[in-house]
Amino acid sequence: MKTQFSQLPVATEPILPGPPQATATVDSLTVIRSPRVADGADIWHIAADSGVLDTNSSYAYLMWCRDFTATSVVAEIGRTVAGFVIGYRRPEAPDTLFVWQVAVDHPYRGLGLGVTMLDRLWDGLARQGVSKLETTISPDNKASIAMFSALARRRDCLLTDWPLFDRPDFPDSHEPERLYRITPKPTEE
Repeated sequence: MKTQFSQLPVATEPILPGPPQATATVDSLTVIRSPRVADGADIWHIAADSGVLDTNSSYAYLMWCRDFTATSVVAEIGRTVAGFVIGYRRPEAPDTLFVWQVAVDHPYRGLGLGVTMLDRLWDGLARQGVSKLETTISPDNKASIAMFSALARRRDCLLTDWPLFDRPDFPDSHEPERLYRITPKPTEE
């Protein structure tokens, strides 16, 4: 499936490197920043409470906050972690950010925080050569499909998807996962 979207504004404030920066896209009290180890427990709770994410071990989130700070962000409202994006650059495709999980805590949903975090993370990594984003989504997760579709529209990019892992690939009753890829539109010559 190839979908093209019209140009929409994109947040351009850098997030990495440097100190936490406020974003006016959600509100002036929101800070999008790299995670710290101390955020691991909050991230684990948000993932567990999401109702849709596979919850990794608490240890995994602590390690993520230690080892993948350059490819992950948290949204902090006041002194509360309100959401997170965790991802990594694919070793065989360093121009691609793979987004492992995105979650926004219940009281902060509906504010556009998920797409704002994704925009800010991608903007920061673009200066390091990241031009593509990938994620997997199960077909029944309509909210995630809508969020990544909105991200592609905001960035005037192509969104493609295809099957990646089918039910028989999983050792448990996991839903199938489709790979979604967001890439720049080809330039006309």
